[in-house]
Amino acid sequence: MHHPLLLAGLLASLLTCPITASEPTNAPAGDDSTNAETNQLKASGFVLIPGGTFQMGDTFGQGMARERPVRDVAVSSFFLKTTETTKAEWDEVREWALAHGYEFENPGEGKAGNHPVHSVNWYDVVKWCNARSEKEGLVPCYFRDAARKSVYRSGRTDLTNQEVRWTANGYRLPTEAEWEMAARGGLKGKRFPWGDTITHAQANYLSMARVAFDISPTRNYHPSYASGKSPFSAPAGSFAPNAYGLCDMAGNLWEVCWDRFSETYYQSGESTDPRGPWTGDYRTARGGAFLVSASFCRVSCRSEHTADSANRFTGFRQARRPPTKPEEI
Repeated sequence: MHHPLLLAGLLASLLTCPITASEPTNAPAGDDSTNAETNQLKASGFVLIPGGTFQMGDTFGQGMARERPVRDVAVSSFFLKTTETTKAEWDEVREWALAHGYEFENPGEGKAGNHPVHSVNWYDVVKWCNARSEKEGLVPCYFRDAARKSVYRSGRTDLTNQEVRWTANGYRLPTEAEWEMAARGGLKGKRFPWGDTITHAQANYLSMARVAFDISPTRNYHPSYASGKSPFSAPAGSFAPNAYGLCDMAGNLWEVCWDRFSETYYQSGESTDPRGPWTGDYRTARGGAFLVSASFCRVSCRSEHTADSANRFTGFRQARRPPTKPEEI
C-alpha cells in the first residue's frame, strides 16, 4: 500500500503551477505597443483577471464579523502574478534599487531563491514595487505627495489612496477586493479557490482535525515542507492553480494588500473598485500561511498587519493594470 505522504507528494508534483501563464482568452484589444506589453506580462508570469462583479465576504456565516455582510463588489480587470514574489525576484530588484536612490528597512529573507520572500514590511514592499517599475521603464504607482510628483523611494510614509497613481502601468499591491476576486477564480460561494474542503495536497497550512472542512489525511504542518528551521514555506507555485491560473492563494505565506484594515469596512465600503478606508493603523493581509489552520486560509478571511512588521510568515504578490497607451497614463 502506498504511503499517504508519498501520494500527496506525487499529486503535488503533477499539479504544480505553471511558470508562465497561458494566453488569456479575454486579453484586452489594443495597438501593437499594448499587445506587446500584454505578451511581456504573460511571459513574466502574470495572468489577466477579468473584470466583473462578485460576492465579497463570508457566504457561510462561519467567519468573523469583519467578513460580513456579504456584498456585491465590481472590480475592473487587472493583471496579477501567478505566484507570490520570490526571494530571487526580490534580490534582483533590490540590488538595482539600492544603486538608484532607494532605501529599505529590511534586506528580505527566503528559504531559497524559488521560495517566497519574507521578513519585509509593508513600506519595503511598496517601495520595491516602485523600484521594479522604474527598473523596467514603467510609471510607478506610489508617491509621497497628493500631486504625485515625488516618487516614494525611502523612509516610512503612511500612504493614502490619493498618493497612488492608479492609472500608472507600474507594479503595485492588489487591493483587498482584487485579491479576493482573483482568489475565488470565478467560483461562487466557496471557501477556497477550488471548493469547500482542503487537504495538504492543495495547500501548505497547519492541518487540524477539529476544523470540519479540513479533510487532510496528514495533520499538523505540511509533511513535505516542515523540515529545517521555520519558516516552513513551499517553493512558489508548488500547488495546482485555480481557474484563473493563480497558485498558492491559500496557505504558504500571508499576502499583504494595499488597503488599510477596518473591522467594519464591509458595512459601509465602496461597491466599485474599492480601495479601503483612508485611515487606520493596520494594512490588510490575505490567504493564510503555513502556520495557521484552514479557517484562516479561506478566500474571505481578513487579517490585519502592521505596516512596520517584518515577519517570516508574510509576503506579497504583484499586480498591474492592463496595458494602456502612454497618453492614457
